[in-house]
Amino acid sequence: MNRRTRFVPESAAALAVLAIALATPAFRSNAQAAASPAANSAAAGGAGTASLAHDDKFVIGIDDVLSVSVWNEQNVSRKVPVRSDGKISLPLAGEVQAAGRTPLQLEGDVAERLKNYITAPQVTVIVEEIHSQKYNIMGQVAKPGSYSLTQANTIMDAIAAAGGFRDFAKQKSIYILRPGANGSETRIGFNYKDFIKGKNPGQNIKLEPHDTIVVP
Repeated sequence: MNRRTRFVPESAAALAVLAIALATPAFRSNAQAAASPAANSAAAGGAGTASLAHDDKFVIGIDDVLSVSVWNEQNVSRKVPVRSDGKISLPLAGEVQAAGRTPLQLEGDVAERLKNYITAPQVTVIVEEIHSQKYNIMGQVAKPGSYSLTQANTIMDAIAAAGGFRDFAKQKSIYILRPGANGSETRIGFNYKDFIKGKNPGQNIKLEPHDTIVVP
């Protein structure tokens, strides 16, 4: 009984303190910041995808899938693919050129189009799926061809995506041809036999757009 008598006033005091904190402008400001469109986008898209939301280096290409969010305007927000003409279509904004633009540039373009309809539009563009950036794998693999980088991050991923080796593949002599500036080309070797034995794991490098993996 005594313990219960002491507990009630302490609980009441704690609730009073919490009520005061909730009423303070600073608390409300922090809560609003946490609910901003950028924060919501990052939470929904994951760290890897959300990092492209305001990227000033990644260039959007044809077939990429974009999430265009306009704060407090659900009827305008859309998940849209970049068409073969390089454009996307959005309510109110109409046809907007996306290919060749960075996510940050496209945010500005869409916001400018919406100013005639929405006061101070806050636009966030996230690249949800990258299909415009591809690599090639050729030679002694089951399924040679061109693949999206979304299917493979490394050489080993690419070999798996291509269905593995054919019977007479020279697994010690695989190489990547990587295009450079001014038409130059770099050749990067990959010894599969060494790699699966734990030797030189760093040779399983991350693929870049337009890489060509050759399995002789």
